[in-house]
Amino acid sequence: MSSDDDALLAEQKAYYRAAAAEYDRPYAELERLQRLLTVVDDLPVSGDLLELACGTGQWTPRLAARARSVTAVDAAAEVLAVARARGPFPNVRFLQADLFEWQPSRRFDTVFFAFWLSHVPPARLSGFWDTIAAVLAPGGKAIFIDDGPAAAASEEGVTDGPVPTVLRRLDDGSRYRIVKVFHDARTLTGDLTARGWTVSVRALDGSLVGIAEPPTGPL
Repeated sequence: MSSDDDALLAEQKAYYRAAAAEYDRPYAELERLQRLLTVVDDLPVSGDLLELACGTGQWTPRLAARARSVTAVDAAAEVLAVARARGPFPNVRFLQADLFEWQPSRRFDTVFFAFWLSHVPPARLSGFWDTIAAVLAPGGKAIFIDDGPAAAASEEGVTDGPVPTVLRRLDDGSRYRIVKVFHDARTLTGDLTARGWTVSVRALDGSLVGIAEPPTGPL
């Protein structure tokens, strides 16, 4: 990626570090998000689970209740501190790592990521799915939840282009650009199917809920 893209990803990481104290506010205020959390109870979560971009751990307790173990990863120490404080969770291990650089050393039965796919730049999306396929154990599933296209209407400073972005403001007045790709369910399904994945993506309250299984052999 270009140096401009690297700078944008650094700004995105800085935003989530600075936003740790404000991160949970939408979950307390928006009924849509409160309902969305309960969706985990009906998803095929099982075995040893890898949670990508766990943030402040809103999803982690529900995942831990279903999985044998959870490895919850995030790049920001500040949000991980909030997530750890929700515990203790005897079957959860929190890990600080940059998801654009980190390579897991083992395989998992489930990989879960909520509101992370939209923060992956388009140029890195192919490599991202390759990494997910490599880290899944045979028969494993990737489960993801994210904003659908309608969410763009509630964002500020939406820009298109090679790396779509939005503008986020914090209580102290600081402003950050972050990557934000509003995936369409049909397009996302088609792209993954073309890569050999078996995938189901459905819309729910303006969000997308997806379950995907990687190819079992070479295309």
